[in-house]
Amino acid sequence: MSHQARWEYLKAIHARYHDAPRPLKRKILDEFCQVTGYHRKYAIRLLHGAARSRPVPRRGRRATYGVQLISVLAAVWQAAGCPWSVRLKALLPLWIPWARQRFRLTPPLEQALLAISPRQMDRRLAPYKRRLKRRLYGRTKPGTLLKHHIPLRTEHWEVTTPGFTEVDLVSHSGDCADGEFLHSLNLTDIHTTWVETRAVMGKGQVGVQAALEEIRLALPFTLKGIDSDNGSEFINAHLYRYCQTRAIQFTRGRPDQEGRQCPHRAEELDPCPQAHGLRPL
Repeated sequence: MSHQARWEYLKAIHARYHDAPRPLKRKILDEFCQVTGYHRKYAIRLLHGAARSRPVPRRGRRATYGVQLISVLAAVWQAAGCPWSVRLKALLPLWIPWARQRFRLTPPLEQALLAISPRQMDRRLAPYKRRLKRRLYGRTKPGTLLKHHIPLRTEHWEVTTPGFTEVDLVSHSGDCADGEFLHSLNLTDIHTTWVETRAVMGKGQVGVQAALEEIRLALPFTLKGIDSDNGSEFINAHLYRYCQTRAIQFTRGRPDQEGRQCPHRAEELDPCPQAHGLRPL
């Protein structure tokens, strides 16, 4: 039964229900619930209320942000390096001159763009973030060479001296992984939380080893151990021989799991930092 048909049926029995004696009211109520499928308490409220000539439509909230505004917001979000919503809210006034040169911003549109809340930004940009996530993640190719030689770390390191570290490679490719681009090699000491970072072009094994050697020489303590993920930039013969030669303990985490035990490790940068080299004017 449609919504309109239920209201027509309510109109037809409303007067009869009010004029009927108590035993008959119970039968009318039972019949009304059986026909309409309403809950008994809700049906009583309807029958005791005033009969309307037609059902009152629900007043939905009118859409405030149109397609054009969301497209401008998404463009600014991507050009600014895909920051999180609170940071994007603070950056929007600085990016308005950039948006004026590329889009037809009317004063009402510009005002609505500056008035949008961080929570609404998260909701409206959710489809763009899902597409970006599918392109960004999955770039780390698992290394299989000599994996059986590198022990799997199954528990946290309980260290009381510096030198045992975690190493990770952070991509700076933006939303396009074609060609060569920079990575950050981050090394974090578990005991002292000392952090060293070096830039590496590409994910070549020789380049990663050279950056790690540069970090080792710059550390104020002896490098005794490194723990990495299962990427091929770490699980390879170059780094394995390097650690064997310098008596560095080399372990790896579980596949497809972060397994990070150091709460002070360097945070990874935004997934799309200045993807196209755009800056606010």
